[in-house]
Amino acid sequence: MFHQNERILGQETRQARNVGDTLRRFWHYFRRYRLILLLVTVFVVGSTYMQVLIPDLTGQAVDCYLGPYAAQQFGGGDMPFEGIPGMAAGAAEETNAFSNCWYTQPESGASAEATIAGLGGLILLIVGLYVGSAIFSGLQFYLMQWVGNYALRDLRADVFAHVHRLSLGYFTRHEAGDVMSRFTNDVDTVQQVMNFALMQVLQGGLLIGWVVVTMLRKNVPFALVSLVTLPLMFVATRWFSAKARQAFRVAREEIGDVNADLQESISAVREVQAFSREDENIEQFRASNAANRDANIRAQLFTSALAPSLEALSYVSLAIVSVVGGLAILSQGQLLGSAVSLGLIITFIGYTQQFNRPVQQISVLWTNIQNAIAGGERIFGLLDEEPELHDKPGAIALPPVEGHVVYNDVWSAYNPDEPVLRGVNIDAQPGQMVAIVGPTGAGKTTIINLLPRFWEVTDGAVTIDGYDVRDVTRESLREQIGIVLQDTFLFSASVADNIRYGRPDATDEEVRAAAELAQAADFIELLPDGYDTVLGERGGGLSQGQRQLLSIARVALTDPRILILDEATSSVDTRTERKIQAALDKLLSGRTSFVIAHRLSTIRNADQVLVLDEGQIIERGTHRGLLEKRGFYYDLYMSQFRREVDEEEGEEEAAADAFFVPTD
Repeated sequence: MFHQNERILGQETRQARNVGDTLRRFWHYFRRYRLILLLVTVFVVGSTYMQVLIPDLTGQAVDCYLGPYAAQQFGGGDMPFEGIPGMAAGAAEETNAFSNCWYTQPESGASAEATIAGLGGLILLIVGLYVGSAIFSGLQFYLMQWVGNYALRDLRADVFAHVHRLSLGYFTRHEAGDVMSRFTNDVDTVQQVMNFALMQVLQGGLLIGWVVVTMLRKNVPFALVSLVTLPLMFVATRWFSAKARQAFRVAREEIGDVNADLQESISAVREVQAFSREDENIEQFRASNAANRDANIRAQLFTSALAPSLEALSYVSLAIVSVVGGLAILSQGQLLGSAVSLGLIITFIGYTQQFNRPVQQISVLWTNIQNAIAGGERIFGLLDEEPELHDKPGAIALPPVEGHVVYNDVWSAYNPDEPVLRGVNIDAQPGQMVAIVGPTGAGKTTIINLLPRFWEVTDGAVTIDGYDVRDVTRESLREQIGIVLQDTFLFSASVADNIRYGRPDATDEEVRAAAELAQAADFIELLPDGYDTVLGERGGGLSQGQRQLLSIARVALTDPRILILDEATSSVDTRTERKIQAALDKLLSGRTSFVIAHRLSTIRNADQVLVLDEGQIIERGTHRGLLEKRGFYYDLYMSQFRREVDEEEGEEEAAADAFFVPTD
């Protein structure tokens, strides 16, 4: 099942479905930093302009300085390149490529010193443009990373807050791993693109367009010849990218299998060792790991082939520019229908290199961008999930209650047309203990989930002191309800912080008092750092009974008016249960409590015992009264609780024998 979900995840992220909508939603997080983005835009345009200008100035160095100087030195028939535009006097005027040199052009017949000085100034200008372009590029990438990290921080915060607003029903239908992947894998994919790839693509696109326009303005026929490999580049990009996406899709599936095997084996390490399945698990992991290796190698094959293919085409375009340009010079411009100078050829070679580089970068990064947009769709898909439960308009804060709880003809269903509870009626007076018993799947947990509104009533009403739980805010409702579950969750924090989780402002004295009430103080003081001992994940290092005692202390500290105990003592031994029960007797005093009971001690002390079967209360009364009826509860008691009675009687007899010492 886990592997199947990973495969679905891999398919979801392979390709974006609604690029425009996703980008607009990303803009919502970036627009609050639009002033910085405006500055980034200035740096991008400035850096691109400098990059476009450099080849132009390089060509001018030839046509405006080196060409006239060479003609002056080798003039007349003694010049080996006489008659070749760009190497003869007046070449700039003949070709019209650089009829107005951007930098100061030396006058005709200028001395060698003046020419060298002008050429040196032009070279310094080109170097300055390189340096300026590098500085602008560094600044734009730094600012973009700053904006990207802040925007994604805001996005993570929104997703985290939204997850906490979702109803428990969402988490019953979605695995925690899938939700976690949206915080980690999807956000990380988006972050990599936003911080680096996006800037390269945007600047690369601007550079491509600027270079194409500049080339066409200088010489249309020569520009068209220089761009002849462009269609081949796009064809190669599309083919290799499609193959790479398919291969990466399989790789995602395989890495999902690896993660699933790894998580399963680590979580079940005790069972693996208990059944001596280490070798089989290792072999299974090797197989899935090898499949992942092969899938990634295949994916990298296509990705690696794309860059050299585009590079080869770029070399072809450079060769075309050089050959066609040379032939155009030799043909006195007849080949292209217009004169071409040597400087123009050098300029177009520079433009071709600048043009090919961003094409290669965009091609390589395009798959990552597609995955990032698809990751964004998954993130926004989570944000679009509407909580099934929310405070109704005008909901009021629940005032301090006495604890009179009434279930009035309550129906509830997780799926339509499949009711879990059918017409349940309960009247719990303040301070009463209500025990709920019944077979597995009878609806016991559903009853207690309706009280704090973890789940919604389908029909009927649940009231506390006359207030319908749907008419009050969930926060004020849950503040007055304490819950102790069988599966205790402790955080990776100190013992004291775990106890005060429900009341962060509680003093150390109040924490210690709650621990003493829960019979937990003795074992806490034996820990290495006492109340300051930092627990491992989920309370690692503590026994199940100790974790349960801490959870009871945590609830005791909040001093709730209503208590819910869901099999709170079912995972502890008899001795620990007696300690817990002694603590609960103090905690339950004067409070209304609902207890899902699997231990006889709880049922004996209950003011009401509700017997559930198939979502209906079929019997109700006290423990003794229900036994006298010899109905469903009697049969359940004899099959489920009789062994516990026998064990207790055996312990009492053993205790009596220990006090009896025979004398001679």
